[in-house]
Amino acid sequence: MKYKRFNNLYIKKLPPLSLYIHFPWCIKKCPYCDFHSYEIKKNISEKKYLEALLIDVELSLPIILNRKIHTIFIGGGTPSLISDTGLDYLLKNIKKLLLFKKNISITLEANPSTFEIEKFHSYSIIGINRLSIGIQSFNNKYLNILGRTHDSKQAKYAIEIAKQYFNNFNLDLIYALPNQTLSELMLDLNYAIQYSPPHLSLYSLTIEPNTYFFKYPPLSMPSNDENAVMQDKITSLLKNNYYKNYEISAYSKTGYESQHNLNYWKFGDYLGIGAGSHSKLSFPNYIIRQIRYKNPNIYLKNIFSGNSIAKSKKIEKKCLIFEFMLNALRLKDGFSPNLFFERTGINIKIIESKLKNAEKLGLLKRNNKNIKPTSFGRYFLNDLQQIFLNN
Repeated sequence: MKYKRFNNLYIKKLPPLSLYIHFPWCIKKCPYCDFHSYEIKKNISEKKYLEALLIDVELSLPIILNRKIHTIFIGGGTPSLISDTGLDYLLKNIKKLLLFKKNISITLEANPSTFEIEKFHSYSIIGINRLSIGIQSFNNKYLNILGRTHDSKQAKYAIEIAKQYFNNFNLDLIYALPNQTLSELMLDLNYAIQYSPPHLSLYSLTIEPNTYFFKYPPLSMPSNDENAVMQDKITSLLKNNYYKNYEISAYSKTGYESQHNLNYWKFGDYLGIGAGSHSKLSFPNYIIRQIRYKNPNIYLKNIFSGNSIAKSKKIEKKCLIFEFMLNALRLKDGFSPNLFFERTGINIKIIESKLKNAEKLGLLKRNNKNIKPTSFGRYFLNDLQQIFLNN
C-alpha cells in the first residue's frame, strides 16, 4: 500500500518501537470491559493461534525495516491462560524474527484466577520480566459487582506468587465503585501497599459504550465530587509511601515506570499483532495506523492466506496534533517542544494559539524546555485535551 507524502511533515528520527501481542480470549467478559475480548466457549487451538501470531510478525517485517523492539506487552483478554510452553515457543520464535533491545521489558497481563505456581515460575524463566495483575479490588463484594472470576484470597495469593518470582510487577485497582465508601477504598489501597508493589495503576470506574454496564448502568455511582476526593486521597496516600504519580492513573516507585506505556504516552510507535490489535508506525514523511481483523476466526483465516490487516490509513496532520496531545498531556512532567516535533514532524508553532489559550485558562504551564499540565489541568484533563481537538 502506498501513501502520499504529507505537506511539511518530516520525521528525521523514527521513535522507539514497541510490540503488542493480543490474546483475545478470557474466562468471562467483565461488565465494565470494553477491550476486544471473547469468552472462551469451547477449546481453542493454542498452537494455531501462536502460529498465526508468528506469521503476523513475518508479514510485518517489510514495514518495520529491521527496527529494534524496545518493549513487549502481552495483553488481552487473559493471556495468562496461555501455557508456559506456548509462551516460550512464541517468544523464542519472535526473537528469531525481530531485534530486541538489550534488557527489554516484557510484560504479561495476568488474572489472579489463572495463577499457578509452576506456570508463573516458568514464565519468569522464559523471559517474562514484568507482570500486570488485574486485582481490581480486595473486597469480595466489589469483585462480584465487577464480574471478576477471582476472590480476595486468590488476589492475595497471586501477589505472593508474583513477589516470589518477579522483581517488577503492577497491580490494577478500580475505584469509584457503586456505593463504595472512602474507607473501603483506603482499605483496598492499604492492602495493596502492604505488598510493596513496584507499580500501581488506579482507574476510576467509567461506563463505556458496548459494555454490560452501559446497557444496565449500576446504581449509586459516586458523584464527580466524591470521585475527586477519592483521587486526592489515593495520590496523597501513595505519595506518603514513595510512589510517584507520573501519569494520570499510574504510580510507581523510582525506576519502575511502565516503559511500554511510556512509549505510548510519548507518542512512540508500536506494532500490534493478534486479533483486533492496533499499530501506529512512523515513516519519514507519514504515520499510519493499522487494525487487524477483530473476529479471531476471520483473523486466522486471513493470516493463513497472507493478510492480517483489516484497515490501514495515513493519519491526517490535524489528527496527529490531537493524538500527540491526547497522550503526552497524561504525563505529570509533560513533554519538551522538541519531542512534539520529533514524533509528529510538525513545528509546534502551529499550535501556539491553542497553547496560549490553555495557559490563559490555567490548564497548562510551559517554558522553552517543557510543556506540562498544571494541577488544575490534571483535574480537568479532558478539557485541556479538547483544546487541541481540531474543530
